[in-house]
Amino acid sequence: MRGPFLDALSERVLVCDGAMGTVLYAKGVFLNRCFDELNLTQSGLVTGVHAQYVHAGADVLETNTFGANCVKLGTFGLADETQAINVAGAMLARRAAGDSVFVAGAMGPLGVRIEPWGRTGVDEAEAVFREQAVGLAQGGVDLFILETFRDVNELVAAIRGVRQVSQLPIVAQMTTEDDGNTLDGTPPETFAPALEQAGADVIGINCSVGPAAMLETIERIARLTSRRLAAQPNAGRPRDVDGRNLYLCSPEYMARYARRFVAAGVRLVGGCCGTTPDHIRQIAASVRASAPVTQRTRVTADAGPVAVVTPVPRALRSTLGRVLDAGQFALLGEAAAPRGLDLAAVVAGVHRQQTAGICAVSVPDYPRNGARVSALALALLLRQQSGVEPVLHVSCRDRNLMRLQSDLLGAHAMGVRNVLLTTGDPAPQTAYADATSVFEVDAIGLLNMASRLNRGLDIGGRSLGAPTEFYIGAAVNPFSPELDAEWRRLDFKVEAGAEYLLTPPIFDLDAFDAVLPRLRVAGVPIIAGVVALESVRQAEFHASEVVGVRLPEALLDEMRLSADPGEAGHEFSVAIARALRDRVEGLRISTLHGSPEAGERLLSALAAPPSIQGIVPER
Repeated sequence: MRGPFLDALSERVLVCDGAMGTVLYAKGVFLNRCFDELNLTQSGLVTGVHAQYVHAGADVLETNTFGANCVKLGTFGLADETQAINVAGAMLARRAAGDSVFVAGAMGPLGVRIEPWGRTGVDEAEAVFREQAVGLAQGGVDLFILETFRDVNELVAAIRGVRQVSQLPIVAQMTTEDDGNTLDGTPPETFAPALEQAGADVIGINCSVGPAAMLETIERIARLTSRRLAAQPNAGRPRDVDGRNLYLCSPEYMARYARRFVAAGVRLVGGCCGTTPDHIRQIAASVRASAPVTQRTRVTADAGPVAVVTPVPRALRSTLGRVLDAGQFALLGEAAAPRGLDLAAVVAGVHRQQTAGICAVSVPDYPRNGARVSALALALLLRQQSGVEPVLHVSCRDRNLMRLQSDLLGAHAMGVRNVLLTTGDPAPQTAYADATSVFEVDAIGLLNMASRLNRGLDIGGRSLGAPTEFYIGAAVNPFSPELDAEWRRLDFKVEAGAEYLLTPPIFDLDAFDAVLPRLRVAGVPIIAGVVALESVRQAEFHASEVVGVRLPEALLDEMRLSADPGEAGHEFSVAIARALRDRVEGLRISTLHGSPEAGERLLSALAAPPSIQGIVPER
């Protein structure tokens, strides 16, 4: 009969099964299928895989439910089947396990970022994991295996979600790189104690790396926790063989490392991607010939306490920070990368904007087609050749979390201090039809990252040695069609570390005045966007195609009827900019779908004494 899992683990080393997906794929199930759904649609196939692992000598079977949470199932239109899929997964494994093998409810990450890096709250994540755990428990599992987590915060949320509905044992497994740190850069010295404190009964590593690299990480973890240990490596790194990813570690090689895992103190040994019943058969034979370690020496974590670093005062980080901190008005220009490599005209234009009085130049990260240098490269060039501080726009569109961190650190190393952190717009599907977007995190996650860097910590919680000195801005659209959500996100952005706000182009003063009190609740300086209008077509574009922009019909009618629409647009831009100076702490002059000359003309007019009567709508 099945004894309590933890009691059995105290008496001997247990062997977990291998990969479910690898075997199902070999049986002809396409990778784009929802493997979890097979519990309902091809139950015999799933049970057959479980039976193979039982015959190979596995002591623990994992249910075919790794991705059976409502978030991942929702991508297949199966969110409503969450409970049914999990109950069925547990019952199928139980059917194959009989009375001598334990059944572990397999739970993987949600596939979306949770706070502080993503939009999903920790409480929301806990609720999703709780729902999955209910189904697995109802199906009769003996324990839970939470595996392949890259974010320790998410794994802690999963543990809490399970604990809200069950006291069954929990095996908590992170996935790491060759250096032993998680894919997000968190070292074992940080995540192992965190998992122990959260209530994991067994702490381990699975997936991502082969046995050799995993052994080194396990040896580190063994010195950090008194909890029992688990190790489930891949069968090596995948290699491309005739267009297929194959795992080439032999069963004999995996078995040799199984003995080494046991010698390092591991009590639960199995396999992840690429492992098959043949691997588990050899591992089981090897483990049963090995004597388990009965006592380990625990040492204090190498990382030690991380010193609290106070961010550098805003006024010392940049000219823009100093201007706004002193209560002075900030005037920003704009410089966007043209197609090709010739940036001389952009640099010359910034020089002219500087003469007109800007204190910094905004460098947008528009998702435009054509071969253009990156916003980061242009920002560095402008800083070097014009002497004007850039305000680098950084979006989440093209890079994952790790790359965003690297680019921010690179920008800081090259002297960039002002950043505007945005989620970004999707890549346009025009000239490059196959271009894709990343969006692993959103603006709130990116703001949390930059704020952490300013406190001297990377995303994994490790010290940088010194804090960065970014002056951090965020975008806000007070005319969003989903205004309640926009206000909530604004509050989250400020909480995450936004120190100034940039609005989209303002054309309607009455509408702006109506939302300004809510913007003021944020308690940070506001830089309003102003477009240098020079044509009816440009005005119509903003009115019809820029989300959230409100442009009065009176302005369009005035420009359409004017003998010189360009001059009418210029006069309006000057008038609206001067009116906004009494309402906000700064202006950003942009020329989207317009010429740089129009922006320079507007800046020059703002530097001159007021003399033009604009066509601002009556209030």
